[in-house]
Amino acid sequence: MTLLSVHNLSTQYSAGRGTVRAVDDVSLEIETGETVALVGESGCGKSSLGKSLMRLVEPTSGQVTFKGSDVTAMSARELRGLRQRIQMIFQDPFASLNPRQTVRAILTAPLKVHGIGDGKRRREIVEKIAEQVGLPPDSLDRYPHEFSGGQRQRIGIARALILEPELVVCDEPVSALDLSIQAQILNLLVEMKQRLSLSYLFVSHDLSVVRYFSDRVLVMYLGKIVESAPTAALWASPAHPYTRALLAAVPDPAKRKHAAPISGDLPSPHNPPSGCRFHTRCPLATDLCRAEAPRYRSFGENHTVACHYAQ
Repeated sequence: MTLLSVHNLSTQYSAGRGTVRAVDDVSLEIETGETVALVGESGCGKSSLGKSLMRLVEPTSGQVTFKGSDVTAMSARELRGLRQRIQMIFQDPFASLNPRQTVRAILTAPLKVHGIGDGKRRREIVEKIAEQVGLPPDSLDRYPHEFSGGQRQRIGIARALILEPELVVCDEPVSALDLSIQAQILNLLVEMKQRLSLSYLFVSHDLSVVRYFSDRVLVMYLGKIVESAPTAALWASPAHPYTRALLAAVPDPAKRKHAAPISGDLPSPHNPPSGCRFHTRCPLATDLCRAEAPRYRSFGENHTVACHYAQ
């Protein structure tokens, strides 16, 4: 069953030098119980897309549908109801927590906003979710600065899950953590997915993490999705030159078999290249690539790619 459906979504920002096309004509779907990874270099629009789905950032055009309801047409009151069903885990586990509130207050706030339970019931819910995410028993009456980065991210996960959402947007939730702590948090997310029957949109630039964590991968470049495939198929047969370059950059010689790591800088989203946006860095680029944007075409079962010369 399709949980979230996105059609031709675009998000633009007004800036001093003009308009930034952070998300440009993106379409995707997330099925119930599925973990979809969104990968790409920093600045490609991943976080903007995740926030646009929840209308934390207002899309410029396009449509987002959640279980048949048009998110882009919702009123403020309807959006409040949606917040209970879609939640977000943020990248920075310190900046996303109120330093003046105890953990108990941070976790109780969503319950108060949505009118869930009385004082006693809220205490029970808070204590239960704290235990589920592995917070120490004495943590609820302490402040965020008293915790390590990994523990702070556990608090952020608890806050996102306390309303029992159906979809969680994970915006690079482990990128600010040490490697050993990353593994703990990823295992926790897997455990909570199974326990609470969650679906995830997992935003990341770390392909090693994505391979472990996701069912399907969307590769994003300069505001556009250039390849979509099941995780195993993407690793076995990456079709887009950008995808192959990303895989070649994984710091494991055994995985460097598809292409040389990507070179050059990401073009400015203020003035993206004509035609295929990757042509300025692509070793296969021709006049066709510079003149005409490629259409999506099938490269196997549930595997699509936007490239004139996909291999």
